[in-house]
This record gives sequence, C-alpha cells and structure tokens, in this order.
Amino acid sequence: MEDLTAHAVEAALKAGASYADARYVSQKREETRVKNGAAEGLHAGSSTGIGIRVLAEGAWGFAATATLTLEALGAAAQQAVRIARASAATRSEPVQLSPVEPAEGRFPATARQNPFDVPMDKRVQLLLDCDHLMAEAAEVQLRGGHVEILHEEKYFESSEGARIYQERIETGAGIECTAVAPDGSEMQRRSYPGSHSGQTAQRGWELVEELDLPGHAEEIARGAEALLSAPHCPATVTDVILEGSQLALQLHESCGHPIELDRVLGMEASYAGTSFLTPEKLDTFRYGSEHVNINADATLPEALGSFAYDDEGVPAQRTPIVEQGLFCGYLSSRETAPTIGRTSSGAMRADGWNRQPIIRMTNINLEPGDWTLEELISETKRGLYLATNTSWSIDDKRLNFQFAVEAAYRIEDGVLGELLRNATYTGITPEFWSSCDAVCDRDHWYLWGVPNCGKGEPGQIARVGHGVAPSRFRDVRVGVMQEDK
Repeated sequence: MEDLTAHAVEAALKAGASYADARYVSQKREETRVKNGAAEGLHAGSSTGIGIRVLAEGAWGFAATATLTLEALGAAAQQAVRIARASAATRSEPVQLSPVEPAEGRFPATARQNPFDVPMDKRVQLLLDCDHLMAEAAEVQLRGGHVEILHEEKYFESSEGARIYQERIETGAGIECTAVAPDGSEMQRRSYPGSHSGQTAQRGWELVEELDLPGHAEEIARGAEALLSAPHCPATVTDVILEGSQLALQLHESCGHPIELDRVLGMEASYAGTSFLTPEKLDTFRYGSEHVNINADATLPEALGSFAYDDEGVPAQRTPIVEQGLFCGYLSSRETAPTIGRTSSGAMRADGWNRQPIIRMTNINLEPGDWTLEELISETKRGLYLATNTSWSIDDKRLNFQFAVEAAYRIEDGVLGELLRNATYTGITPEFWSSCDAVCDRDHWYLWGVPNCGKGEPGQIARVGHGVAPSRFRDVRVGVMQEDK
C-alpha cells in the first residue's frame, strides 16, 4: 500500500499537480438473505484499487485504477492531471484548501468477534430459525431476514505528508414480515430492530448476538397480524412521541442532509437537491426549540459514521450543529469550509477507491434530555407514539416532509393504549423541531446505523449513524387531511 500510493502521488506531482493524494481501498463483503424459508441470496465479493485526486491549475482532477502496477498508477496520475487542467477552463476562481496538519498513524478495527469467522451456514440457520418462528403466525405471508458484513482496509497518502492506515469491520442484521388479510384487502409489515436495514454498526458478530433476532421473531409476526384489524390512524393535529429508529430517520432527512455544505453551495443540486439552511442563517437561525441540541460526531466508538480521519486526511471531530435550537454548524470539506470562514469539519468520504470524496454525514446525533420514556408518556394527555418507518418523502430543500410508520399507539391521559395502523405525519422542518418540548435521557439514547445513504453523481453509498432518544413534538399534523377551508 505505502509504496503504491507514494508512487501515485509522486507521479502526479511530476505531471504538474500542485497537490495530490492517493487512497488505497480494499473491501470484502458478504451478504446472507433468507425469504420464506429458503436462502434468497448468498453473496460474497471483494474490490481493491487506488484513487488519485489532484489539483492542477486551480482545479480538481481524479482518476482511479484496479491495476496495481507502477505503470498503471503512473498513467492514472497523469490522467488525473489532464482532467484537472481541462476542468480549470470552467472555474472562475481556483480551489483553495483550508489548512490541515499532515497526520501519520495506524487505526485497526475494534470488533470483538470477526463476523467473517462465523460460518455462512450458521448465519443462514439463524435467519431460518427466525423465519420458522414468524411462520407460526397464520396470516404472515412474507418473511425475510438478512446479515451483511464488511471488512475494509484503507491507506491514504498526500503530497502534504499525510500517511494514514484505517481498518473497519461492520456487521448488520434484521428481520421483517408482512401479514395479509384473508380477503387480500390489507397488508401490514413489522420489522426488527428497525425497518429497511435493521441495525448496522462498526462491531462484530457480538452485535447480532445482542440483537437476539429469534427472540423477537414471533413478536413482530403477531404485531403484523394485529395491525390487520387495528383501526386506521385518525387525521388530526396532536402531540406525537417518536420512537428511536423513526426519530433517527427524521434526523437524517431533515437535519443531516441540509447541513451538507456542498448542497448549500449548489455543488450537489442536480441529484441531491439544495438546502434551506443557507449561509446567512449560520449562527442566527432558529432551527428548533431550546431542547434541540444536535452534533456531528465522527469520534463515537463503534458508530457507523465514525473514523479516525476522513478521505482528505482531516481528523474526526465533534461539530456542534444546533445548540439550544440555534443553528451553528455545517458538515464541510477543506474546499468548502473557507467559504464560511472556518476549517474543514472532516466530512469528506468516498464509498470506494473509484469514487472521488464528497461531503457526507458522519454521526448526526440529537443529544439526550432528562426524561424517561415512562415519564414522557405519562405527561402526555393526548397523543400518539409512532414507531418504525415505512416510507418518507421530503422536498429538495429538506423543508417539507411526510413520514409513514409501521405502528402507532394512542396515548390517552398519560396511558399508552390502542394500536393504530397506517399512521403518517407531516411538517415543515424548523416548525417541527421548534415543537420539540422533551427528549428522553441517556439511558434511552441509542446509536442507529444507516448503511445505505445515497448521494452524488455517479452515485455513492455512505455509512452514517444517528444517536437519538425518544422525543415529543407538540401539535403535529397526523394522517391524511383535507385542505383547510
């Protein structure tokens, strides 16, 4: 790794680059999926290559190769410089990079039990056991489960003197099922531990053991059946308490994406959209209530969005985003940070060797409050407890949104009661977060992993995290309502 990346950087400088970096990335993945009592997919793959990023004549150029010879790397470095020179014709001002102290270090993975040491047949059998338990519910017609594991090695070298090795191991798992009414008129789904991707973290097989998927399989199957006959969620305006996994997605979509400074500056507008959090709002805009404190923290152990250094060699850090409701920070890069008079927040990442780094979320967290969930429910006279996402929609400025959840529970006079189906809620981002009047405490705070955040052209998938605790929001519009007369 060291010899190859050093050669790539040297070749780029000889070709005329004023700055160059090279990233060696080697990834190994395995995925196990079971559906309705059979193995649906058993996938294994690996990828290794080097990406070379350069500045020449004030513009970026990038090239990559999976052929790890000195000749191929030299050719790729020269190509990156040619691309940069061609790109310079379209720039009105040269790229300026905020300073960073060149780092050297090695940062190995911290997983306690390597998931690749767990035989594939054991992973399959675990999911089949869950499938069998879910199948005991007569009206459950569709059952699924997955385990996904990743091992990555990365080595970064820059012409400024950075030399950084990082290793990560990720493990993720989840189960879900769908119940169908006998007459086919209704379908309802329940998932564990969360919908879409379950739960993923920078941990080993110990995460799967802690999740105890078989111990929750029958529970979600019965829950899906119960939803078939549950009343529809009424259309109203009421208080809502968001369960952790749903709040994590709310935070992801309505805070994590709009604070990406490349979106704010229009650099990602064609695919990802822009942002309502424009630069003049920094340090002045009321994003939420005094109970809302949000940070971007890439230093949290085991979290999916954590690392030692980003893909520009900037150290991981904790960046305040919202303090007592006031918007105060962005996710930024060495190029974008100077536009707001700051240095990089260390948020540049690429999803592989053949992609150029772009600004991505790290771990975007809502800091805990001082409520227990029991207190929060008991202090809610009327409302809904909303759990586990089914769908979401949000505009390209991340302002107007709608979410749907798998299950809702009515709260009456401080008591959690009747199960409701097909619940949705809508809002406008700053109004919604301004309605937050209570956040549960550290004992209820949990770090959720999102392994499939999409952004960029060509598309890239990022692994991000969200630490949240259940929280209450006042006077939220729930259900499908007619336009006000």
